[in-house]
Amino acid sequence: MGDDSEWMKLPIDQKCEHKLWKARLNGYEEALKLFQKIDDEKSPEWSKYLGLVKKFVTDSNAVAQLKGLEAALAYVENAHVAGKTTGEVASGVVNKVFNQPKARAKELGVDICLMYIEIEKGEAVQEELLKGLDNKNPKIIVACIETLRKALSEFGSKIISLKPIIKVLPKLFESREKAVRDEAKLLAVEIYRWIRDALRPPLQNINSVQLKELEEEWVKVSSAAPKQTRFLRSQQELKAKFEQQQATGGDGDGGDDDEEEAVPQVDAYELLEAVEILSKLPKDFYEKIEAKKWQERKEALEAVEVLVKNPKLESGDYADLVKVLKKVVGKDTNVMLVALAAKCLAGLASGLRKKFGQYAGHVVPTILEKFKEKKPQVVQALQEAIDAIFLTTTLQNISEDVLAVMDNKNPTIKQQTSLFIARSFRHCTPSTLPKSLLKPFCAALLKHINDSAPEVRDAGFEALGTALKVAGEKAVNPFLADVDKLKLERIKECAEKVELAYGKKTGAAEKKESKPVAGKAPALSGSAGDKEIKDTAAKPGQQKKAPAVKPGGPPKKGKPAAAAGSGGAGAKGKKGPETKEIAESELSIEVCEEKAAAVLPASCIQQLDSGNWKERLASMEEFQKAVELMERSEMPCQALVRMLAKKPGWKETNFQVMQMKLHIVALIAQKGNFSKTSAQVVLDGLVDKVGDVKCGNNAKEAMTAIAEACQLPWTAEQVVATAFSQKNPKNQSETLNWLSNAIKEFGFSGLNVKAFISNVKTALAATNPAVRTSAITLLGVMYLYVGPPLRMFFEDEKPALLSQIDAEFEKMQGQTAPAPTRGISRHNGGSGDDGEEEEQEEVGNDVVDLLPRTDIGDKITAELVAKIGDKNWKIRKEGLDEVTSIINDAKFIQPNIGELPAALKSRLNDSNKILVQQTLSILQQLATAMGPNIKQHVKNLGIPVITVLGDSKNNVRAAALATVNAWAEQTGMKEWLEGEDLSEELKKENPFLRQELLGWLADKLPTLRSVPSDLLLCVPHLYSCLEDRNGDVRKKAQDALPFFMMHLGFEKMAKATGKLKPTSKDQVLAMLEKAKANMPAKPAPPAKASSRAGGGAAPAKFQPASALAEDSGSNVTESKPDPKKAKVGGASSKTKGVQGKKVLNKPTLKEDDDKSGPIFIIVPNGKEQRMKDEKGLKVLKWNFTTPRDEYIEQLKTQMSSCVAKWLQDEMFHADFQHHNKALAVMIEHLESEKDGVISCLDLILKWLTLRFFDTNTSVLMKTLEYLKLLFNMLSQEEYHLTENEASSFIPYLIIKVGEPKDVIRKDVRAILNRMCLVYPASKMFTFIMEGTKSKNSKQRAECLEELGCLVESYGMNVCQPTPGKALKEMATHIGDRDNTVRNAALNTIVTVYNVHGDQVFKLIGNLSEKDMSMLEERIKRSAKRPSAAPVRQAEEKPQRIQNISANASMLRKGPAEDMSSKLKYVMIQSRNMGNHSETAHTVPREFQLDLDEIENDNGTVKCEMPALVQHKLDDIFEPVLIPEPKIRAVSPHFDDMHSNTASTINFVISQVASGDINTSIQALAQIDEVFRQEDKAEAMSGHIDQFLIATFMQLRLIYNTHMADEKLDKDEIVKLYSCIIGSMISLFQIESLAREASTGVLKDLMHGLITLMLDSRVEDLEEGEQVIRSVNLLVVKVLEKSDQTNILSALLVLLQDSLLATASSPKFSELVMKCLWRMVRLLPETINSINLDRILLDIHIFMKVFPKEKLKQCKSEFPIRTLKTLLHTLCKLKGPKILDHLTMIENKNESELEAHLCRVMKHNMDQTGSKADKDTEKGASRTEEKASKAKVNDILAEIFKKIGSKENTKEGLAELYEYKKKYSDADIEPFLKNSSQFFQSYVERGLRLIETEREGKGRIASSTGISPQMEGTCVPVSTHTVPSSIGNTNGEEVGPSVYLERLKILRQRCGLDNAKQEDRPPLTSLLSKPAVPAVASSTDMLHSKLSQLRESREQYQHLDLDSNQTHSSGIGTTTASHSSAAANIDDLKKRLERIKSSRK
Repeated sequence: MGDDSEWMKLPIDQKCEHKLWKARLNGYEEALKLFQKIDDEKSPEWSKYLGLVKKFVTDSNAVAQLKGLEAALAYVENAHVAGKTTGEVASGVVNKVFNQPKARAKELGVDICLMYIEIEKGEAVQEELLKGLDNKNPKIIVACIETLRKALSEFGSKIISLKPIIKVLPKLFESREKAVRDEAKLLAVEIYRWIRDALRPPLQNINSVQLKELEEEWVKVSSAAPKQTRFLRSQQELKAKFEQQQATGGDGDGGDDDEEEAVPQVDAYELLEAVEILSKLPKDFYEKIEAKKWQERKEALEAVEVLVKNPKLESGDYADLVKVLKKVVGKDTNVMLVALAAKCLAGLASGLRKKFGQYAGHVVPTILEKFKEKKPQVVQALQEAIDAIFLTTTLQNISEDVLAVMDNKNPTIKQQTSLFIARSFRHCTPSTLPKSLLKPFCAALLKHINDSAPEVRDAGFEALGTALKVAGEKAVNPFLADVDKLKLERIKECAEKVELAYGKKTGAAEKKESKPVAGKAPALSGSAGDKEIKDTAAKPGQQKKAPAVKPGGPPKKGKPAAAAGSGGAGAKGKKGPETKEIAESELSIEVCEEKAAAVLPASCIQQLDSGNWKERLASMEEFQKAVELMERSEMPCQALVRMLAKKPGWKETNFQVMQMKLHIVALIAQKGNFSKTSAQVVLDGLVDKVGDVKCGNNAKEAMTAIAEACQLPWTAEQVVATAFSQKNPKNQSETLNWLSNAIKEFGFSGLNVKAFISNVKTALAATNPAVRTSAITLLGVMYLYVGPPLRMFFEDEKPALLSQIDAEFEKMQGQTAPAPTRGISRHNGGSGDDGEEEEQEEVGNDVVDLLPRTDIGDKITAELVAKIGDKNWKIRKEGLDEVTSIINDAKFIQPNIGELPAALKSRLNDSNKILVQQTLSILQQLATAMGPNIKQHVKNLGIPVITVLGDSKNNVRAAALATVNAWAEQTGMKEWLEGEDLSEELKKENPFLRQELLGWLADKLPTLRSVPSDLLLCVPHLYSCLEDRNGDVRKKAQDALPFFMMHLGFEKMAKATGKLKPTSKDQVLAMLEKAKANMPAKPAPPAKASSRAGGGAAPAKFQPASALAEDSGSNVTESKPDPKKAKVGGASSKTKGVQGKKVLNKPTLKEDDDKSGPIFIIVPNGKEQRMKDEKGLKVLKWNFTTPRDEYIEQLKTQMSSCVAKWLQDEMFHADFQHHNKALAVMIEHLESEKDGVISCLDLILKWLTLRFFDTNTSVLMKTLEYLKLLFNMLSQEEYHLTENEASSFIPYLIIKVGEPKDVIRKDVRAILNRMCLVYPASKMFTFIMEGTKSKNSKQRAECLEELGCLVESYGMNVCQPTPGKALKEMATHIGDRDNTVRNAALNTIVTVYNVHGDQVFKLIGNLSEKDMSMLEERIKRSAKRPSAAPVRQAEEKPQRIQNISANASMLRKGPAEDMSSKLKYVMIQSRNMGNHSETAHTVPREFQLDLDEIENDNGTVKCEMPALVQHKLDDIFEPVLIPEPKIRAVSPHFDDMHSNTASTINFVISQVASGDINTSIQALAQIDEVFRQEDKAEAMSGHIDQFLIATFMQLRLIYNTHMADEKLDKDEIVKLYSCIIGSMISLFQIESLAREASTGVLKDLMHGLITLMLDSRVEDLEEGEQVIRSVNLLVVKVLEKSDQTNILSALLVLLQDSLLATASSPKFSELVMKCLWRMVRLLPETINSINLDRILLDIHIFMKVFPKEKLKQCKSEFPIRTLKTLLHTLCKLKGPKILDHLTMIENKNESELEAHLCRVMKHNMDQTGSKADKDTEKGASRTEEKASKAKVNDILAEIFKKIGSKENTKEGLAELYEYKKKYSDADIEPFLKNSSQFFQSYVERGLRLIETEREGKGRIASSTGISPQMEGTCVPVSTHTVPSSIGNTNGEEVGPSVYLERLKILRQRCGLDNAKQEDRPPLTSLLSKPAVPAVASSTDMLHSKLSQLRESREQYQHLDLDSNQTHSSGIGTTTASHSSAAANIDDLKKRLERIKSSRK
């Protein structure tokens, strides 16, 4: 027993495989117990046994095998995965179990097979059993037959497919084994139970004895329909129903419906083998049939007759055969042969079925016309033929031909046609007999019932009766409106009888008929349903009885909902039209008076025709009251309107009476049962008044009311006809206007376009322009409903008119017709959507039907056809050209085109491709010309075009596709999909054909609501395409798969895989599963909303292309889903479009309640625990290349505790639309559940990574949208991503940066940018670096660019692990094979170079020569445009800027390791600015001016001056700092300075030179902000040159580019200028920074500024002068504050350049020189700080280039004078020492500098030396002087008085100047001594100012924009900056008294008293309150800056304050100083108001 114990220890699965049978037996027993124990069908235990189950069944030991079978049965029953084992186990059972002697084994084998069928594996089992029938062992055969029989009897014929079984039955009956034959007999009986007589044809040929036995057995079979007794797993509901019925005993009537569902009608035809007959035709058939002797012709026909007796014929090209048979029927004189040929045609039609459809169109007219034969046998043969043919096509297709014959003069033809129509109608359902078909048929039949021949009348009645029966009264009644009572009764009688034609009717059908079928109730069943009818009907010998087989199945299947909806509605609807057509006979005037007297007061009737208008008016008022109070039922409308029409009637002269009269007509029409008879009484009068100025509106109102009562179509026709029978143009134009309006209100249904068109043409030809205009407007409105075909009616109008019409149509293009608002309630009585939709649908067709069509049949001559088929291609081409011109001339043609189709068809495979293309274009033309009637040619011409799709030439294929589309547009898709033609095409193994055809189907299928079942025939070929060798074919097949599935359903598609090889099958099934997830919903029938929205445009337009389109919300407008559905879809509007989905169809209350709670549940420490689990490897680490199932399962489990159940279901649903929904919900809850989101963040991010692996773009876009919002929220919450979250998310996000779609890449980059706010950039760097190793070149390139951005934004220290390693890694990509990657790598390294300089080369290490040269070249190029890189980024990264609140809230501090996140945000923002993205509105709040605040300030200047402490005057000696306004919140911009600040500043500066104005403004505003805060300004140190370079580059850009750009708003430019000037002024306020500007930069800057001052284009701008003034101010600042050496040097070089440049304007040099003079004036103060050596070197170089002689040649003397003045001043200030400063000049002899200096020195010495002599000379005049001293003092006292007064101060200064000039030594000292220091410096400066003015003699042209008062200087001298210590002009220290004095003056001028100072804020603070972002935007701010500049200018012109005196302000540019009076504040307010209103 030792060995026993060995195996006893083994696990069960190993025992089952043990070599000892005992061990196996034991294993099987334990397995059986285990299988019965496991509850969860998805338990992993099951998977262990997958490979073993087959061994259970095929065990070699009989005892063990029995146990094995039991275990296998338990396995199959319980295991979820059992289906995978079907094939091998079933085959094992057949081969190894069925041959066992033990009955028990066989029983278990059968049970296992049946269990497999139950778990949905029927096909596989059936396949194995059928294979078993070929086994040699009869035991096995018998067992297989028995199993099949059992399966059929239990599961029914719906699940067990009978066709393959019936195929093998005859073979089984021939078996030698009796047991097999007996079993076969039992099987045959079982099959008969299910399909009855359909089984007879296939068994016709078995042994007659057997057949007889069978017949006997069949008779015994009970007639009750068999029922399915065992159900599949998917049929559990049916099962429950069935068991319930069993319980209640027998089948209650509840069973009926299901029965019909359960038993599919099997058609014998399907079970037959097709026979090929064309090859079996006699060789000489075609000669014989043309023979002269009738006997020979008869022989030929008989041969055919024998062949066509085969019940099923193989498809092929029967065109020639049909052609000759048709000829015999039509032309043969021998009637016997006619009958014979008709029989042949009938045989062909019933044998080919749908495949005969393509020939039907040719044959039908011929047969119908042949009905003129009276012989009964001929008539009968023709009837049979035409009935059989009808079943192969549709009524729609042959309607044209039939209708054409109905007008034939021959009564027999008319009678037979009507009878044929009656028979045809019986095969129709309401859906295949739409109104559009009923209308023409009823019209024609109505003529027949009025025919003189009784037989024609009878036939007509029968046909109409049938129509009434089939389509229901609601549909037919409108067409029978004019039929008198008797005839109507007769029709109804016929309708009652028609029932017999249906044979015995089942309950369902009666039910169906008895309720009026609303419009198109069984729309969906349409094609499937009627196909079944037709198919069954075509069974030989069953024609008449056929429909009985189809007991009302389809209508019920189609739309069960219709029952409820249309039951009630239908009834009302039925009443509708009848009440509508209130037939009222005309009443005589006496009767009317009598009736009216009964309801109207007597006085009213008496005064009606009174001579006094007032009485008439009173009468009308009474009349109106009476009408208002009457009930509808008792209102005699006709009587009342006749009373109104009584004398004076419509000739009433008083307009008030007339207005009331018209109003009453409208009232009566609205309130009473108003008939057309009543309408006719009043319409003439109304039309007559419609043009009246006063009464026109009332008349229109009345007409509208009548239209509502009598329907618009009738009213409109009457009204228009009346109007055009008059001559009054006003009436005509107003009538047309009324009609335009009415159409919009009522919709277009039912209008007779033709009638209007003739009137419109009359109107268009009218002489009165108003009539023409109205007509064109009406056409525009009609165009909305009818579309482009409308234009066809007007092709022949004059070109001028036509262009007007076209313009009107153009206006309407793209608009949808409005929803009808009137006429619905009444005339539809709420009849459900369908009725209306149908009417709408007709409109389009109507118009096309109305087009006059030419019959071109006679032009298609035999010669032409011969030409087209000629051997010579040139002649063929001629033939085709002729056809083209025939069609072109005809424009619209009738469907009769003779022999043309065959001729064209043969040209489609012409060897000459040019002819093929020409043929295709003819066919395209043909489609347009023939319109919908082209349908009948689909089979014989359309399908051959599809064959052309397989052509190897691309252009031919494109032409073919265009043709097919043009056809499909006219025919719809049904014709194409019916029959086997398409599947035959797909079968061809031509890759081009396959991919084009599949592409076409994928395009068309999603738009269809239903398809013919024949589509299923394409599926096997679709599967072979999925495995085609050609990749494109495979792709197209995969694309088409979901659309096939959408129509056929997953089950049918999966079933169809049964015939594939096992390997293929698995692959295909996997694809099917995938397609199932992407399967779009069927387009819903256009709901009411949409058909109205379309106002009646054919609803096809509104069918969503697929559910995807709907999902993205595009369909939201078209079809509003019901509110219930919308709720389930989450409140986000995005999801509301998903109404096509089945999932939403049953929202339950419970679900709604569930969704109210939070979606993310906060689990304490949940996230930490998850991280621990991952660290401890308890769960899988989130790391994969593609997500495997276990990852998804794990995530699902983790989420279950913290995500709402319903949301989780959406998140893990197989269908992507649910993912979209989940995302929408998450977006919606993001703000409200921040904490929840953060607590589940790791899971959310993981789930989002799964979405990155979806193929669906809409999900991806939605995911990215969510991520952007998510990271915004996280950065607001100052959240930091954990390592775990980052590592499981970032790598997958980075994969997406390589997406081919641009939008996605941009979004991903935007998200990466935002992530830097919640995750350190240096760590991001590592992840992105990994991304550069991808195989995807796009990803590599994008990652490299992103790295560049990181370095640019955060400096070199983001590079990980070290900058060197990172750069080396990046540099490897310079040699990449992909161009974009190379570029990205180069750009990135250039970016690093810009930040880091030459060190880069060290870090990169060795590069190959080629790479190095590329890099150097790129660096050189970038140096030429320093700011190029950032600009490029700015352009490349447009991003949807969030709303301003998001911006405001994002200004918070980021992770500690990075610099201030505020700046970082600024940087990211600017980096993301798209070109011209709307950044103007997202200015960070610091820069916004709060206009509201300024507005609310009511002009009372409440200044809260900083309290001056009176007694501590010593403080005044401290350097003065004007206090910061208290309200201002200091921006946190440059807090937490880190090493990164520098690179950030670099970045912002680089943006100043951006080509995008907004980007530049943003950057300037940010820099300005920095300058304005002293503590922050230092950060800019070291960046000044860089900033100035960027600025003058921007100036250059504006000058050269923006100013010239017509498209640019010039306000934008002014804004930009103001920003530039503002930020520069701020810079030059700060001396320490201003001094950093270097010579070269200053030179360029001055160049830029002076150029700007001289730019005449700026002056023309609205704010131009203001800009130029500000520039003036700035220039002064630059001159004063820059490093004096640098600026002097710069000006000298600039002057030299400008004199050299010939292009330079003289004005330019002149301004440079003025700046130099200004500098000369400053020299006394600055001389000590100047590096004279450098200055003298510059002068030396200048004089070298311009020697004195050359300078003298200049046009102006300025240059030489400037130079002399400068040298003279230097000598004067420095004396002889000046000569020591020539050290930097190498060769002093090169210029005259040294000589000149010596001369000046000598001259100076002489002057001082000879002073004494001069004094003695003057001695003589001294006495005079003393004499006049007193007088002088008086004069001076007078002058100083003036200067001191406020008004005359200027005048006083001027006089003082003159006086001093006259008496140069006059002593004004004593006068100045007594005054304050302030006054002294004021006078001194005033004098100096006047001096410069007089010297310059006002030469400055006004173009410099300098105001006249300031002439002498190039800039307004009133500059305001705060020097660090305010000294007086000469720089000595100043005492406190000066300031007190100054303060006093200022306070006085502000209108403030000099007391109470405490409660006044400084004026500045009023102007510089920080803005709360209300309406303010950066533009407002800039405007405010401008206005302040303007303000300060104005003030300083008023008060010439000490011009060097300055005051700083809170806002960075100059601000009005304290001296601005209250009035100025008001002014500023007003100005802001103006700005504000203009901005709105």
